This record gives sequence, C-alpha cells and structure tokens, in this order.
Amino acid sequence: MKFDSLAQCKQYISADAYRYIGTFSKFAAFKLRLKVIGFRYTRVMRICCYLRSRKWLLPIYLIYRLKLNRLSYKSGIQISETTQIGKGFYIGHFGCIVVSDQAVIGNNVNISQGITIGRTNRGEKQGVPTIGDEVYIGPGAKIIGKINIGNNITIGANAVVTADVPDNACVAGIPAKIISYAGSEGYVNRTVK
Repeated sequence: MKFDSLAQCKQYISADAYRYIGTFSKFAAFKLRLKVIGFRYTRVMRICCYLRSRKWLLPIYLIYRLKLNRLSYKSGIQISETTQIGKGFYIGHFGCIVVSDQAVIGNNVNISQGITIGRTNRGEKQGVPTIGDEVYIGPGAKIIGKINIGNNITIGANAVVTADVPDNACVAGIPAKIISYAGSEGYVNRTVK
C-alpha cells in the first residue's frame, strides 16, 4: 500500500478507529489507541506505510518500523506495511495473525485471532488471496493460494479456504464449502465508505 499524502493516511487511520468505536472523535480514538492493541498495531502499520516511500523521513520510518516490530512480538500479529489493506480494517482479537505481504484486502474487513492469509508456492493456485469488501474472517480460518474472496462474505471459524468464494456467501469447514448466502450482515458493523 502507498499513501499519496499524510491526509490520506490519517483518513485511513480514522476509518479504522471508527470501526472500533463508531465515532470520529479524536479523544475517543486516543483512548482506543491506549486500550486496544489491534488498533494500535493497525495505526503504526499505516504510519510505516506512509513513511516508507519518503526517503527524507527515513529516520522517523526506522523508529516506527521498530515500534511495529515490537508490537508484532507483543501481540502475535504479523501484517506488513506493504500489504494492501482498504479502509475500516478491524482486528477483533490479537494473537497468531499472519497475513502475506502481497495479499490484497478490501474495505471493512474483520479478522479474528489465529487466522492465516497466505501464499501457495506451487500448483495452479500459486500466489496470494484477494479479499473483497465487508468480509468477516472467523477465528482460526486459513485462506491460502491465489483465490478471490468476494464481497459481503462470512468465513467460519477454523475454515480452510482454497477456492474462490462468490459474493454474499457464508463458508465453513475443511475444505470450506458454501453453507448459505446470508453474507456478513451482523458480523461487519459500522462500515465506512
């Protein structure tokens, strides 16, 4: 991901905060930063993303990169600042979260603890997933390979997704199968545009 301006970076951070607290209040966002490690990680990741492409801010980037590494060890979250993540990213619980640096994640995506969004290195699905907008990824889910996850999707707990998922589907199981077309309504709340 690459931000064109500091204002755009702040807009993404504000959208992420809104997903947690339902308001754009700066004071509420400050309290959120102190209390919720998932938001703290996302905020530092977004700042690293902004600073990374500005060579004249290299010393500040290195400081924030160290902060991101520290938060990664502390929280068990491994998401690179180079991962393309849309607005309104929500980490429900921290711990054992691994996301490939080449994955593409849309707007208003919820992820839970124990998830993996990873690469396959051989076969016809060689590559990384592309995840659409308004997707809920349940605890322990694995999304692996060059697959497309549509919009308004619910991925159940401990599901292993290795094939494309159409819009509005709910998938569960190993390997994941479509169990309904109820979408992510009720799981993805306070969405941003």
